[in-house]
Amino acid sequence: MSEKNNKQQDKRKPNLMPGQGKPKFSIWWIVVPIALLFVGYNLLSNNFNQTKKLTYNEFFEAIENREVDSIVVISNRGEAQIYMTKDALALSKYKPSTKTPSFSGVKLPNYTVEFGDATSFEEQLKQAINTSSPQTRLVFDREDEGLTDLLISILPFVFIIGIWLFLMKRMSGGGAGGGGGQIFNIGKSKAKLFDQKTDIKTTFKDVAGLEGAKEEVQEIVDFLKNPEKYTSLGGKIPKGALLVGSPGTGKTLLAKAVAGEAKVPFFSLSGSDFVEMFVGVGASRVRDLFKQAKEKSPAIIFIDEIDAIGRARGKSNMSGSNDERENTLNQLLTEMDGFGTNTNVIVLAATNRADILDKALMRAGRFDRQIYVDLPDVREREEIFEVHLRPLKKVENELETAFLAKQTPGFSGADIANVCNEAALIAARKGKKAVGKQDFLDAVDRIVGGLEKKNKLITPSEKKTIAYHEAGHATVSWMTEHAAPLIKVTIVPRGQSLGAAWYLPEERQIVRPEQMLDEMCATMGGRAAEKVIFNNISTGALSDLEKVTKQARAMVTIYGLNEKVGNITYYDSSGQQEYSMTKPYSEQTAVIIDEEISKIIEQQYHRAIKILEENKDKLTQLAEILLEKEVIFKDDLEKIFGKRPFIKEQAVSLKSSTRPILNETLKTDEEE
Repeated sequence: MSEKNNKQQDKRKPNLMPGQGKPKFSIWWIVVPIALLFVGYNLLSNNFNQTKKLTYNEFFEAIENREVDSIVVISNRGEAQIYMTKDALALSKYKPSTKTPSFSGVKLPNYTVEFGDATSFEEQLKQAINTSSPQTRLVFDREDEGLTDLLISILPFVFIIGIWLFLMKRMSGGGAGGGGGQIFNIGKSKAKLFDQKTDIKTTFKDVAGLEGAKEEVQEIVDFLKNPEKYTSLGGKIPKGALLVGSPGTGKTLLAKAVAGEAKVPFFSLSGSDFVEMFVGVGASRVRDLFKQAKEKSPAIIFIDEIDAIGRARGKSNMSGSNDERENTLNQLLTEMDGFGTNTNVIVLAATNRADILDKALMRAGRFDRQIYVDLPDVREREEIFEVHLRPLKKVENELETAFLAKQTPGFSGADIANVCNEAALIAARKGKKAVGKQDFLDAVDRIVGGLEKKNKLITPSEKKTIAYHEAGHATVSWMTEHAAPLIKVTIVPRGQSLGAAWYLPEERQIVRPEQMLDEMCATMGGRAAEKVIFNNISTGALSDLEKVTKQARAMVTIYGLNEKVGNITYYDSSGQQEYSMTKPYSEQTAVIIDEEISKIIEQQYHRAIKILEENKDKLTQLAEILLEKEVIFKDDLEKIFGKRPFIKEQAVSLKSSTRPILNETLKTDEEE
């Protein structure tokens, strides 16, 4: 029975991290007992010290009447203790002090009298005794400082030290992990340690999509679980893996899954945790982090946003020879691959700015693997929707994840999570009992275009211009083969735009020149419609012009799709051109580039004008419907233009897909 009870008690014990069960030291453990002792001493001394006091005149009158037996003058306290004669104590005026008080066997004085200047009091006292009462004994004494005086002198220093330690604790981070909360432990690592006994429940099953990245990360976990499987053939376990991808694609989520799957200690921290105002703290924390990891090896270290300390060295002219960030990076490089390193510690890191990282950090032997976490495709988005729909309480049965995945091209995992949350909020705002299909469509519109502003003041002429502008986008995109198919057009102000058109772009792995030109032509359809209908243009095409200018510049300077400039690119994937003050081409080439960019844009503008002039009656009909309904959909265009004659080829799923050259996103043509 006793063993059974012990087991039950062990089960009820919480899983504590190392050092959690130990009580923390506090300065108040010293201050409070001293204060209580001080108060208690004063109370006791007041209770026992009940001796009555005589006035100055009464004291000298008693001496003249020869009623005083002896006097003890304590000069340092400014007090004289008076012992009366037996005959005097028998008098009625001294009746309250008939019984001489005593404490611990020591006879206490009958009365006391206080005096000011000790010298004058002593002279006056001697004169009075010699004149009136020579039998009175006079003793001069000096009392030693007691416990009260000692405490009074010590307590201010104790309080000052206590306040100083409290302020230092608050300034140094309030007791962060690894003992970094104390001023004397500021160089300790702030990494949070997870193990199989913690509440980390995220596993690889909770990570939808990212199949290639998951395979590589799972292999790293397997390295630590079964190292003999790989080292038996002479191989070495990789020392580090770098997760690279756009924001919101799931890099940190993968690391959480590693923490949930790995049966080894997992240290997690951010790159900014190494940065401190004190010189040498960053390097000290790196040393302490790897020291802890080696003591618990095999182990995994995860550094989120490593670009905070891993930026390329020597790129800033403001940094001196004692740059704290560079010192931290140098220590990290040494710990990952230097003398005395331990191969049983694997470092995982995540960043969305791999181009600015130091080359020494990226070389083989440190981060041996770079795992690219790309934006999910339509199949992976469907899996992500299934994960994020689980927490929703009630979802309508007609909702299909395949439909939602097609409506959100270019969305990251974080964007999809935001869509699901926004849909639930919209359904609750409308008073619904379940989240429906329309709620998700409204959530996508809210995230892409912004919040509707139906109360915005717009004149009738401006509204008509906006309607023809958006109808021009819809018409040209419908009549060009490679332009993205239209989903919805609205002239209701949303966000910063006065009107918007939603398209569903094809998810391409490569983009051809005719495809880019058709998209540019559709983008210029808004301004072209204003020119065709009103023979005038407006400032409403600002976002359109910005978009086509970027596309044309990319064709000429990045992708080498211009015949005159030729097969040459001025794109630098390493990002070193950001620090350069000069252009990578000559002034003559710059003139040619500007001419070709303008030529491409003007060609597509006139092409859009030609398409709209040929379909002017249909453009007008579409704009009138848009003015009436304010929102039109794909079905309305099919009634006016008929079915699109262009047949799109179906995408084929490849087992080993390459990284997309262009990241296509859900596009909106906005009128500023």
